Amino acid sequence: MNWDLKSFDEIGFIGRGKSRHRPRNAEHLYGGEYPFVQTGDIKAAGFRINNYTQTYNEAGLAQSKLWKEGTLCITIAANIADTTILGMDACFPDSVIGFVAEEHKCDVRFVKYFFDIFQARMKSISTGAAQDNLSLQKLLTFKIPTPLLPTQRKIASILSAYDDLIENNLKRIKLLGEKAAIAYKSEFGDYQVSNKEFSSLPKGWCVKSIGDIYGKLESGSRPKGGIDKELKEGIASVGAENVIGLGKYNYQSEKLITEAFFENMNRGKIEDRDILIYKDGAYIGKTTLFQDEFPHEKCCVNEHVFLLTTADFRYQYFLFFTLNQGLYFEKMQQLNANAAQPGINQESLKSLKLIWPSVDTVEEFNKEVETSIKLIFVLAKQNTKLREARDILLPRLMKGQIEV
Repeated sequence: MNWDLKSFDEIGFIGRGKSRHRPRNAEHLYGGEYPFVQTGDIKAAGFRINNYTQTYNEAGLAQSKLWKEGTLCITIAANIADTTILGMDACFPDSVIGFVAEEHKCDVRFVKYFFDIFQARMKSISTGAAQDNLSLQKLLTFKIPTPLLPTQRKIASILSAYDDLIENNLKRIKLLGEKAAIAYKSEFGDYQVSNKEFSSLPKGWCVKSIGDIYGKLESGSRPKGGIDKELKEGIASVGAENVIGLGKYNYQSEKLITEAFFENMNRGKIEDRDILIYKDGAYIGKTTLFQDEFPHEKCCVNEHVFLLTTADFRYQYFLFFTLNQGLYFEKMQQLNANAAQPGINQESLKSLKLIWPSVDTVEEFNKEVETSIKLIFVLAKQNTKLREARDILLPRLMKGQIEV
């Protein structure tokens, strides 16, 4: 089909964000009432973003711009050409470009899917002295194949039907994770090793270290010379960028190794209910847990991630939810042995102390959370299949190869 080629400024307004005023942590809204969306939030978001980690106050807003709900956010530094559509009014930094569609000319969802198709191409042409980047000027050189508005809407509606199902599943995953976390806090929240010592613990409980209870504690590896970016088929090598929470996994950032390298690995292969811990970098101590062949039937971790299991597997969920508490995230950050090169090693992690409850208590906890956790991974695997189906349709629809 012959579709008109149009630039972004022919079908809407495109501009760069601002962030001269320092935003604040959104958890307690210290910064004010205005959401501030960062590149990391966009990368972690799905089709639409409603969550944010930072906020702006009036002073910040005076030096920035409040972009309206429905704006397409496009990252232009670090993880370039990641996109999401604002589900609320928000500010964002100058590492993000905003596109506001003229409603009588284009459907913003259609433009979002254009980026999904051409992200790899954009990365290939983006160059920078320190890191890849994508400038406003470069974006304005792009010409988007633009069918008539009714056709755009039909294509966007077909594809967004998949994304709506994915978003609904993600909401359910979030609620199920919160339900399990509440069960943990209800049972164990008063018993966490902090600066205070407990004068007494329930019968059968004690204090242990990771070194006392672990069954497996290991990291993985990648081939000498690094990942072969030309490899199209192979085994997923999970890095710290995918330690992002229960039932969550970013397939777009996935790195592959050969089957032969994987088979020769003697450590770092992911098994059912393994806990993954981000061991070095900016987010030391972040954790997740994989099970039921999610994200893959076979996969492994690289050298930046620990795999951890308990010797008594009945404690695995308990250990995950314990390490997932803010207190233990802070404790693992404090285990950093080398300020010049952040990271935690096995010996320092083994020294981490925690309350160790009785088997009976843990088994009751397992009964309470197991159904929710299993459903999380059922939904997560459904999302994988939905994304695969959408991604098969995506290029065909966006290139006009399927009539709508």
